[in-house]
Amino acid sequence: MPDAKGIIKKVHQAAVEAVESTKPVNVCFGKVISASPLQINVEQKMILTEKQLVLSRNVTDFKTKITAGNIKNYYYTGDVNSGTAPVSPSHVHAVGTIEVTVHNGLAVGDGVILIRQQEGQKFIVVDRIGK
Repeated sequence: MPDAKGIIKKVHQAAVEAVESTKPVNVCFGKVISASPLQINVEQKMILTEKQLVLSRNVTDFKTKITAGNIKNYYYTGDVNSGTAPVSPSHVHAVGTIEVTVHNGLAVGDGVILIRQQEGQKFIVVDRIGK
């Protein structure tokens, strides 16, 4: 006859696992300990590697387009002894749309907010923790 304590322990473990599996996500916090290759220490319990991480745009370098209006070049006249005086803008540029790179990648020491996907296989790095 099986041990009653052993059966109770197994039923308890099965119940805990059933409850955990119904949690769709879990929010946790971490700290970047290596930028390349990326490694994040989660709540001082485990270290996640690049294979386990899904990075949002908030924590990666990315390119985006911006629209710049008219840019006026202001010229100043004068010399070292008398100071400077602004001159009316005589030169205007219509820039239009340009592409820029936003350098937003993670660095060592950055605190991050993560969401653990169900079953804990992947962690989504949502954003940095504000300083």
